[in-house]
Amino acid sequence: MGSLKHNLVLIGMPGAGKSTVGVLVAKTLGMAFVDTDLLLQQSEKRLLQEIIEQEGSQNFLLLEEKTVLTLQAKYSVIATGGSVIYSQRGMQHLQKNGLIVYLQLPYGELVQRIHNMAARGIVMTKNQTLAELYAERKDFYEKYAEIIINCSGLSIEESVQKVCAAWQNYQQNKQV
Repeated sequence: MGSLKHNLVLIGMPGAGKSTVGVLVAKTLGMAFVDTDLLLQQSEKRLLQEIIEQEGSQNFLLLEEKTVLTLQAKYSVIATGGSVIYSQRGMQHLQKNGLIVYLQLPYGELVQRIHNMAARGIVMTKNQTLAELYAERKDFYEKYAEIIINCSGLSIEESVQKVCAAWQNYQQNKQV
């Protein structure tokens, strides 16, 4: 038996609903809510897209990693940036006290959700398509996930219920 983790960490592609679902899960479970994208924007005093444009993707990833490594959350739902999985150190830090939950969405549904790609602050190489990015990141998400929640065709409320149920199930099983 490992020790009981006290944070719930959401990972997944941009548009998967990490921030939207995360804040509602936190309310439902009576936990705090942390969005690492917002922490990064606050510490840099710039939007994610501005950081990427001004610093480049590699420096953005380093800043994102620094934000995650300095995070000292307790009893929190943590919504991460979609690119957090590129930092092994960052993911190990999150895994220490957090249950990693992957909000999985098929590519087709992601495309329908992401309307403002350019303004979204998504780390991509210059000529990379969203489909290529999805294919590249999918394995990382699956590798780090302790729980995978398939959100395909689910409403936000249904996704929230599934995440809450997974968390409560984890808590009960760890206390046995």
